[in-house]
Amino acid sequence: MNGMHTTPVIDVERLNLTYGDFHAVKDLSFQVRRGELYALLGTNGAGKTSTLEIIEGHRKATSGTVRVFGRSPQDRRAVRPKMGVMLQESGFAPDLTVQETVWLIGRLTQRTDTVERVLGIVDLTRKASTKVSQLSGGEKRRLDFATAVYGTPELIFLDEPTTGLDIQSRDDLWDAVDRLREDGTTIVLTTHYLEEAQQRADRIGLMHQGAFHQEGTVSELTRTLPAVIRFVLPGDAPVLQLPLPATREGDGRFLIKTPDRQRDLYLLLRWAHEHAVELRDLEAGPTGLDDVFRAIGSD
Repeated sequence: MNGMHTTPVIDVERLNLTYGDFHAVKDLSFQVRRGELYALLGTNGAGKTSTLEIIEGHRKATSGTVRVFGRSPQDRRAVRPKMGVMLQESGFAPDLTVQETVWLIGRLTQRTDTVERVLGIVDLTRKASTKVSQLSGGEKRRLDFATAVYGTPELIFLDEPTTGLDIQSRDDLWDAVDRLREDGTTIVLTTHYLEEAQQRADRIGLMHQGAFHQEGTVSELTRTLPAVIRFVLPGDAPVLQLPLPATREGDGRFLIKTPDRQRDLYLLLRWAHEHAVELRDLEAGPTGLDDVFRAIGSD
């Protein structure tokens, strides 16, 4: 039984994909464990979409091995019923109703569920008889999510899941994802909202030019860069006497980058106390994922 839980849900080994002379994915290897939320992120053109299409069974690799639940993703009869996919744009038939769409996609997945339960999860019950063409952008995204979670698949791909959603709908979607994870579902996420990946991912694979630039937990990815201290000074504060090198950002805040956050924060606070200066909007924390992305471009 233990072997079942240690076997990765996704196992990618030396994956390559070429389009003519263009090498889109280069010798990529990684694993996603059962019950994990794994974020596959990347700069534009990094190759993450191509990688996901191969794992989902929509595209064939040029070389390398991909296993999903121990099987080739091309073995759709074995793999597809266990997999839910929320694409960026699903292309639902505009003349079908919400209810008909969920029923149809549900039948195609070969999983068992009820349309009513799934519409309740995404708060589309009152839109059940509405045609897809009459839905707002946010409602279409919720419908995308509904079809992906039909039958509670063991593995769900979420491609930009919260694009176009208001704050409440975004929170509701993540609540639903949390409940799925409690039941052991594995999630693979791609998103441009880096704070979502930073808050929720167990591990992150960060792609650049077809290969991994870095892979690991958020703390492992951000640990290689200095921590940051930000604050705003009153107009009459003695800027030139700051105890540490600082740069002024576009919004008027001062930024200090430091390899020793605790020491330098102490120096700054002691200086502010000695000079009776109020450090407004003071923030001190580790580097964020957005800083990791910026560092890629400067490598």
